[in-house]
Amino acid sequence: MGFCVFNTVAVGAAHARAAGVRRVAIVDYDVHHGNGTQWMFYADPAVLFVSMHQFPYYPGTGAAHEIGHGAGEGYTLNFPLDAGATDADYDRLFAKAIVPVLQRFEPELILVSAGFDAHERDPLGGMRMSTGGFDRISRRLIEVADRCCAGRIVFVTEGGYDLSALGACLDALVTALASDTVAPPGEPLAGDAARAEACLAEVRAAQGKHWPSL
Repeated sequence: MGFCVFNTVAVGAAHARAAGVRRVAIVDYDVHHGNGTQWMFYADPAVLFVSMHQFPYYPGTGAAHEIGHGAGEGYTLNFPLDAGATDADYDRLFAKAIVPVLQRFEPELILVSAGFDAHERDPLGGMRMSTGGFDRISRRLIEVADRCCAGRIVFVTEGGYDLSALGACLDALVTALASDTVAPPGEPLAGDAARAEACLAEVRAAQGKHWPSL
């Protein structure tokens, strides 16, 4: 329901599973909810799907109570953020919730739907992320991959409709991936993170029994 003909990340996750990878984590920070990825793995406990996105927004899915089905219950985690979310909101969700969940899941491979349309310069979304904010959350994911799965992480470019902002974000990402060592970001960014806290309260209510670390 988005702008993609083929869901590259979902194909990659299914291929990895078929090749013998036991646990795959997919992290989607595109401004739109990754509804296709969610439904493909909604009942699969071997694929953890984590999405943070502007909500409510197209395609209208991705509420916190959408948590998976059957054996896959708890392995879909949606972080629906109000429009206007900033670097501080995103970084807090990563530091306080997403990174701990990934560490507990212990993936053997991390796939990232790397959409940069939550950038403050993007004409489509309503978020206020900066290039530095994207670099920070990317580095958090690289750090998790180094710790959990021998650095096996793949970033797949998705949304991003201001070409200057998209180019800057990709430059920062390639620089981080090419670095021999990635400095851990440490504590969450200071600043107003009220949107993140409101989102986290919803997620805890929906997912608390599955992920006590939240």
